[in-house]
Amino acid sequence: MVHYAPSKPTLRQKLEILADAAKYDASCASSGTAKKNSLGGKGIGSTEGMGICHAYAPDGRCISLLKILLTNHCIFDCHYCINRKSSNVARARFTPQEVVDLTLNFYRRNYIEGLFLSSGIVKSANHTMEQLVEVARILREEHDFRGYIHLKTIPEADAEIIHQAGLYADRVSINVELPTDTGLTRLAPDKNARQIEGALARTKDRILTAKDERKRFRHAPRFAPAGQSTQMIVGADDANDAAIIGKASTLYSAFGLRRVYYSAFSPIPDASAVLPLKRPPLLREHRLYQSDWLMRFYGFAPQEVADAAEADGNLPLDIDPKLAWALKFRASFPVDVNRAPRELLLRVPGLGTRAVARILAVRRHRRLRLDDVARLTASVAKVRPFICTIDWRPTLLTDRADLRGLVAPKREQQLELF
Repeated sequence: MVHYAPSKPTLRQKLEILADAAKYDASCASSGTAKKNSLGGKGIGSTEGMGICHAYAPDGRCISLLKILLTNHCIFDCHYCINRKSSNVARARFTPQEVVDLTLNFYRRNYIEGLFLSSGIVKSANHTMEQLVEVARILREEHDFRGYIHLKTIPEADAEIIHQAGLYADRVSINVELPTDTGLTRLAPDKNARQIEGALARTKDRILTAKDERKRFRHAPRFAPAGQSTQMIVGADDANDAAIIGKASTLYSAFGLRRVYYSAFSPIPDASAVLPLKRPPLLREHRLYQSDWLMRFYGFAPQEVADAAEADGNLPLDIDPKLAWALKFRASFPVDVNRAPRELLLRVPGLGTRAVARILAVRRHRRLRLDDVARLTASVAKVRPFICTIDWRPTLLTDRADLRGLVAPKREQQLELF
């Protein structure tokens, strides 16, 4: 039997239920949005203000968003979802105007910088999508809201309604949910992988078309200027990290996604018998994000990242993927920091993009010593086995059988309270 909120829940009660219900969606960062402001006394909102931070953009900016569902009622019965129709949870539903009022009130109090709005599917995909778009329309057209808006779109909705969402939102997203078609069919029987991919492809085409039109016509409408993103659940099915990495790479290349987010499966009340009893380690989610950065910013091919996985196809938890790759392919090292190109320096464990940029800048004027490199990294012990400088060469260190134990971070023992 489904448990319902009181017949006439207050706005505060609705907010409590629908903000909690939205916490499972990880794809709410606002990186990539064009910075707007309300200088000159016109409009409401700015993406540059500071409030209560909930996410970070790649450039380090703190992003605070009102992250809620329009409703947690849903006609779908996805096994992994706390809001599935068979779930015994308190239900609530906002009207579009209530979401608008909340957004503006929170914004005026400097609590947030924008809105992340998703929803369960009520009545039909088209009806729900129209309600989401109506929230964005009222904010933009009736209140001249210039803050950030991220709308979660529904692939089952008509293409024209999703198009309207992109005209009002800075970013849109469609969750692929699971990395394999088999997993999606088994755990989300109401969803269709080809339908999801079709919606992603149409959104990509409209983003590209809008960018081209903006180049030719100054007043052409924007369409999701911060791009589109998606999310995959990790650990709900038996897909290993190598499969997830491969799926993410395909999504980036085929649909031009700005981000792929990973969300570790979390056991839910009254869970289906087909779901795992335990959640995967949160560190697994973190390793997947690190592998994502290797592909996006460090020049690693998807297969190279997958090669860092262990025999079961999962990335090691005790070391990061770049270190795991370096330990497996030691023939690529040591790298001479005074001569190697940027591509090779980025493969050195412990050297990030900023450290590599600094090395390239400094070595134009002088040759680097090990102490110079040490000042650019948090752990020179991790870097030493993989580099050469004018005063350092690792000799046999790179090939030592116990090298992993020497460079792996020391894990602290959890103390027992009793």
